[in-house]
Amino acid sequence: MTTVARWLADRVPAAPAALLQRLEEALSGDAERDVRDAADVCLAAGERLLAAVLRDEEASRHCALDLLAADALVTYAFEAASAQPAELAARATRAMGRIASLGTSVSSA
Repeated sequence: MTTVARWLADRVPAAPAALLQRLEEALSGDAERDVRDAADVCLAAGERLLAAVLRDEEASRHCALDLLAADALVTYAFEAASAQPAELAARATRAMGRIASLGTSVSSA
């Protein structure tokens, strides 16, 4: 079985080491899940990172790696999702809604 972590490590071009480490940290235990779950687990991890940055009232340059990792995770989620092109439009619509709602839920908290 190929894991999500292995799949990420094998991407070309390779992510810089610090970014790859942050991606694996963000994935947490999901990094060892089967690569067939990569689209879902990468998107969820990207959402968690973005939500954390949005909650940080003093966000500044120290959040740069988390923002970069969130962007990379969402990008990788859609790279993985491209294996099922018939579902891509619906997946994108759901993802946009979930990501957009992060700003709403944080601002109302």
